[in-house]
Amino acid sequence: MKRIITFLILVMGTIGFSQQKETETVDLLTNFSVKLKLDNSSSTATMTIKGPSDRWFAITFGSFSGAMTSGNDLVYYNGSTLIDATHNGEGNTPSDDGVNNWTVTGNTVFSGTRTIIATRPFVAEGSDYTFNFSNSSINLAGSHAVSAINSPLQYHGSNRYNAGSVSLSSLGIDDFSLSATQIYPNPTTGEFVVKTKTFLEKINIYSQTGAFVKTVEVKDNSENVGVNISGLQTGVYLIELVNEKEKSWKKIVVVN
Repeated sequence: MKRIITFLILVMGTIGFSQQKETETVDLLTNFSVKLKLDNSSSTATMTIKGPSDRWFAITFGSFSGAMTSGNDLVYYNGSTLIDATHNGEGNTPSDDGVNNWTVTGNTVFSGTRTIIATRPFVAEGSDYTFNFSNSSINLAGSHAVSAINSPLQYHGSNRYNAGSVSLSSLGIDDFSLSATQIYPNPTTGEFVVKTKTFLEKINIYSQTGAFVKTVEVKDNSENVGVNISGLQTGVYLIELVNEKEKSWKKIVVVN
């Protein structure tokens, strides 16, 4: 009996072991934040960045004391593309890496805020920071341009903030269900992102009265899916989230 109990404890411990860690949403400046999630099962990092929609912004991450120290890893959005780059020291334009290892899975704009969701393998090219799932924290910092007409990447005035060491916390078992899915922005004018901590196969959309509107097939069982229902009448719509194990329902409000 003792051996059986020990075996069950070991099995339950394995099942309950979290394969994901994430930071809290770190507010760097007004209308500028970042959140990082590490998935040990797929060895991928997911970064969610929210910033002004009319100018460049950049996020530095890894292990550092000075955010703009030469050699530090960073990503920046230049108005059209998310760029994988390396710092060249304070006052100098960062160098673009030869290979962009970040894959953008979401890029939406709502009320002047751009939300970018991008993923990257833990281990990339030599100049990139290597994410370590065993770490309990990571350093984060960011900056953005002074104004919409400002173009030199290196100039941001006082629009920068070093958050220092940010905790990486393990996610509980309940966090992996579809019920933990987030939909934003909500309300929306028609474009929104469905963000899960598990995998999606499809998204069915219905009116509040139950009339079918459309189905969005999800490629590669993505965890972050951009949806466009522009042109629909204003009102409340029902979102059915589906994967091979479960279904869950959410509501979204469409406004002008």
